[in-house]
Amino acid sequence: MEIEDDTVRDVQFRLFEGIRLVEGLVRGRGFNEVSQIVSRICAICSVAHSLTSIKATEDAFGFQPDPQTVQLRDLMFRGENIESHALHLFLLALPDYLGYPSAAAMATDHPEAVRLGLRLKKLGNSIQETIGGRAVHPVNAVVGGFGSLPTVDQLIALRNDLLVGVEDCAAVLDLIASLPAADFCDVETVYAAMRPAGTYGYYDGDILVIAEGGRRKSVSAADCGSVMAERAVAYSHAKSSHCGGSPFMVGALARLAVNGKQLGGRAAQAVGDFGLGLPSRNPMDNNKAQAVEIIFDVEQALLEVERLLDGSLAGAARSTVQPRASRGVAVTEAPRGILIHSYEYDAHGNVVAADVVTPTAMNAASIENHIRCAIEQSAQRNVPALTKKVEMIARAYDPCISCAVHLVTGRRVD
Repeated sequence: MEIEDDTVRDVQFRLFEGIRLVEGLVRGRGFNEVSQIVSRICAICSVAHSLTSIKATEDAFGFQPDPQTVQLRDLMFRGENIESHALHLFLLALPDYLGYPSAAAMATDHPEAVRLGLRLKKLGNSIQETIGGRAVHPVNAVVGGFGSLPTVDQLIALRNDLLVGVEDCAAVLDLIASLPAADFCDVETVYAAMRPAGTYGYYDGDILVIAEGGRRKSVSAADCGSVMAERAVAYSHAKSSHCGGSPFMVGALARLAVNGKQLGGRAAQAVGDFGLGLPSRNPMDNNKAQAVEIIFDVEQALLEVERLLDGSLAGAARSTVQPRASRGVAVTEAPRGILIHSYEYDAHGNVVAADVVTPTAMNAASIENHIRCAIEQSAQRNVPALTKKVEMIARAYDPCISCAVHLVTGRRVD
C-alpha cells in the first residue's frame, strides 16, 4: 500500500509463488491421470482440485455419475471444508482477534481453542481419508466413480467421530460469538458463488450466481468466462479478475450471501448469533461465515453418513466412461471459493488443452478493493495500525496458506 497526504495512492496484492505450470504438465496425458496431477496444485485443497478435474472430464465425455457417487463426492468436499476452515479460523485468524502474533503464542492462554481447531481439522481429514483413500491428495476418486467404496466399519467409525464433532460445534458457536468486533471496512461488495443442485454444498451444481446489492445474475459454468474476465497484472503472478468491470468476492461469505437461505439447524442459529447480515458489507465477516459452514458441514456430514449406513452402499464403485473428442467445464466451491477446471480432449481421451481458475486469483482484486476501503475509512493513520487492519482483511479471505501470514509492506510518501 502507498499513502500520500492521507490519501491511498495504490494498493497491490502481490503473489510471488513459483509458477507451477500444471496446465502444461497435463497436456498430452490420459484422462485417468489428470486428477492425480492437478490435486498437487494445493495440499489444503487437493480434494477440490481432484474432484473438479474429474467432474470436468466427465462433462467432456457426457457422463453423469449416479446419486451415490455424487453423495460420496459431496461428503469428501465437506471433509475438506471442515479441515481447511478449522486450520484457517483457529490457527491463523483467531490470534488476530485475541491479540496474539501466532497460534503458538495464543496456545499458552487459550489452549482449548487451539485443541478445538485441531480436533476439527483432524475430523475433516478423517472424512477425506475414509472416502478418498488419503487425507491429502485423494487416490480413491476416479473418473466414473471410486476405486472402492468405504466399508460399513469405516462409516461407523466416521459416524462416531462426527458425533463428537457435533458437540465441538457448540463450542465453535460460543467462541466465535464472543470475539470482539472487527468492523473497520464497510462497503457494498459483489459476491459470486455456485448455486448447489441440492442442499447447501460445494460439489453438485453448474450455475454461478453473481449478487450485487439486490440484483442477481445467473450464468452457466460453460459461460462463466464471458462474465468473469481475467487479466494479467505486472506486479503479481496471479491474474486479476473482474465481473462487469467490478472486483468480486468468492468464498464462505459469498456462499452465504447467495445460498444462505438453504441453511438450517444450528448453522442458521449461528448466522443470527454472529450478527451476520446477508449480504454482508464487511469482508471480515468471512471468518464468521467459515464458522457457520463448519457447523453446517459437521451436522450435514453426520446425516450423510447415517443415510449411507441406513441404505447400505450398493452397486459398483465405478462405471466405465468412454472418452471422446470434446471440451468439458466444471465449477465447484473450494473452501476459498469458486474453482473452475476446463479440459479439451482428443478422441483417445488425451488432454489437448487445460485451464484452471482458482479462488485466490479471483479474490485478488477484491482484496485490494477492501484494503483500500479499510485504509480510507480508518481514523488511525499510523502505519502499524493500518498494517494490522490490512493484514487482518487479507487473512480473512483465507488465501493460500503460504500467502496468509506476512503479506504487507507499507510506506508513507511525504
